[in-house]
Order: sequence, then C-alpha cells, then structure tokens
Amino acid sequence: MAAISSTLAEQIEQLYKEHHSWLSIFIQRRLGCPDDTADLIHDTYLRILSSGRLPPKQDSKRFLTHIAKGLLIDNYRRKQIETAYKEYVQHLPENHAPSAEFHMQMIEALTAIDTLLHQLPANVREALLLRQLDNLSYKEIAMRLNVSISSVEKYIAKALQACMEATLEDRI
Repeated sequence: MAAISSTLAEQIEQLYKEHHSWLSIFIQRRLGCPDDTADLIHDTYLRILSSGRLPPKQDSKRFLTHIAKGLLIDNYRRKQIETAYKEYVQHLPENHAPSAEFHMQMIEALTAIDTLLHQLPANVREALLLRQLDNLSYKEIAMRLNVSISSVEKYIAKALQACMEATLEDRI
C-alpha cells in the first residue's frame, strides 16, 4: 500500500470518529458477534485507506454502507465455505484429517475460487460448473442453458481465461 498524505489520514480519522458507532450498530445488527463486527469495521476503513478515495461528506453513510454490505456478503460466503469444509472433514478417517494450517489454506483457496466464480456472469459461471463438476458436454450444457453450442464455447473460454488471469495475478 502506498503512503498516504497526512490530509487524507486526517480525513479518514474524521470519517471514523463521525461514523464508527453508527457503523458498529449497522454491522452488529447483521452479525450478532462483537468480534466479527470489530473486524468488519476495521476492514471497512482499511478498504478506504487502500483505495485512497473518500466520499463527499453528504455521501459518507451511503459509502460506508456500500463497503460494509460487500464485506458482510464476503463474510457470509466465507462462513458457508468454512461450514461445508468442516462437514466434509468430519467424514474423513481420523488419520486423514488435515492439519489446522492446511485447513486454513484450504478455506483461503476455496474462498478465492468462490470470489472468482461470483465475478463471472451467471451463464459463464454455470457453463463452467456444468462442464467441470458435472462433466457435461458442450451440447448438453447448451441444451440446459438454452443457448447455442457456440455460446457455450465462448462461456467456457471466458471462464478459463478469468481463471488463468487470476492464477497469474497470484504469482505477481
């Protein structure tokens, strides 16, 4: 993260002072967990810091709400992934249970995949999942999505390109 100007730091501090308690109530009502609430408040202001952008004063609550809602959705998805993974691990023989470190790495990887998939248009995501998870042919996918085979080819190509770009970004 680049260094921020003292003016921007002061403006963010002022934004924090003016809206911290309101934002805390907003998030707490949706989560019900004080620790998670504190983390999401922190992450909200961290996003503002890393973007280097502040909203006009009259739009502050709307701006903070937008960021917080996105973080709440991310948090909800991550919890779903963690729950599903824990259920999967419970069914493994005890000698095959992953270490805590591997468990966290797997949750991070699955969360990254989920984020990538949700950035794709719905038809592109659906086509990729039908191909990779259900092993359907392009013709079967086309029939299921009610599109042409050529559209399915484009969807799969677009999805694979997004996956490749994400892989390359992680290496940089």
